[in-house]
Amino acid sequence: MRIVLQRVTDAAVTVEGKVVGQIGHGLMLLVGVTHEDTEKDAAFLAEKAVNLRIFEDDQQKMNLSLIDAGGSILSVSQFTLYGDCRKGRRPNFMGAAKPDHASDLYDKFNNMLREKGIEVKTGIFGAMMDVSFTNSGPVTLILDSRE
Repeated sequence: MRIVLQRVTDAAVTVEGKVVGQIGHGLMLLVGVTHEDTEKDAAFLAEKAVNLRIFEDDQQKMNLSLIDAGGSILSVSQFTLYGDCRKGRRPNFMGAAKPDHASDLYDKFNNMLREKGIEVKTGIFGAMMDVSFTNSGPVTLILDSRE
């Protein structure tokens, strides 16, 4: 499983002109699933995302986690995170999991985040989505359960 994690002051996802998920202060997660991913990968990344100390304390040091900072998560499925661009000019998406496996694991991942007491908003799996956000910092990290 692979996540592009961004600390945000706001984020929203729109489908067919309608906002389907929106948060204020927190994390924007673009979430990709590959064939071999399991619930163990989802649990590892859920734990990592909510506990990374990337929010500033009163000394302006990145010392607080999402849980400490009281933020929310906007989680958006993103199969293109497994795009392979090494050959040719068109990305190869063979590394991305099939929709049934990816959707199931993506839902489990979001539920794991909710079980940790985090408010989680999402896009619509498989839909054409427009995502907007304000990256705070900017802070952007890539998390991968295989690395």
